Amino acid sequence: MPPVRRDRWPCLRLATLLILAALPVGAGAPRARAAAAGAQAAQQSAGEKLARASDCFSCHTLDHPLVGPPFEAIAARYKRQPDALARLAEKIKAGGSGNWGDVAMTPHPDLDETQLADIVRWVLSLQGLRGQPEALAHKSFEYTLKDGSKVTLEFPLRDHGGHVSSDVFSGWEQFNSYCFRCHGEDATGSAYAPDLRHSLTAGMTRQQFIAISMAGRAAKGMPSWAGFFTPQEITQIYEYVKGRSVGLIPAGRPDAAAG
Repeated sequence: MPPVRRDRWPCLRLATLLILAALPVGAGAPRARAAAAGAQAAQQSAGEKLARASDCFSCHTLDHPLVGPPFEAIAARYKRQPDALARLAEKIKAGGSGNWGDVAMTPHPDLDETQLADIVRWVLSLQGLRGQPEALAHKSFEYTLKDGSKVTLEFPLRDHGGHVSSDVFSGWEQFNSYCFRCHGEDATGSAYAPDLRHSLTAGMTRQQFIAISMAGRAAKGMPSWAGFFTPQEITQIYEYVKGRSVGLIPAGRPDAAAG
């Protein structure tokens, strides 16, 4: 291997300088912007992780109302408000109602200032990222009652084999493991809490059922179930109670498919 000639290094350095001189003045800007975007994405990810680790997704979704407003709607309302970070952080910490309706938001006193700021920045970053809200499926299922009348539900009560659906059966399991203590076995009511069958026949909607279950009613001694039950589990409980309220599910263990 021939020896390296030292007299070539000045030429190489000169060539390098000429190449750098030929680059546009702002050539380093894209790299700086990419680094800043990466840092922002990491911060947003930290906020999302905190939101998912807490009970935030028990009452909120990204793009449609659940118990509280969707995160995208919050981002749209507060995006250009200079005090949005402080106001939303305080709202998460203290809880309360009034800005989006009467259902009270659960307070989160255990979150520190950094965690609150990370969650709020992540929420505010969501505006316009997902485009149009996802369309919720609106289907109807008609059933015949014992007296020959018809009832229409927004969920399938039974499977093709005539058994109650897996969601309804799960709702029965959850209700008779926890809710029965106040609302009575088989959703028949008790001295401690009302008969939920009557609440549904009196006009309580699925949305209201989920909202009350998640937020609770402190004045009436009902606890908040946010963070314990998922929205899906509360929906399953609703479907079970709804089936009971229209007389399509008898008392006792529902007839479920073997599995």
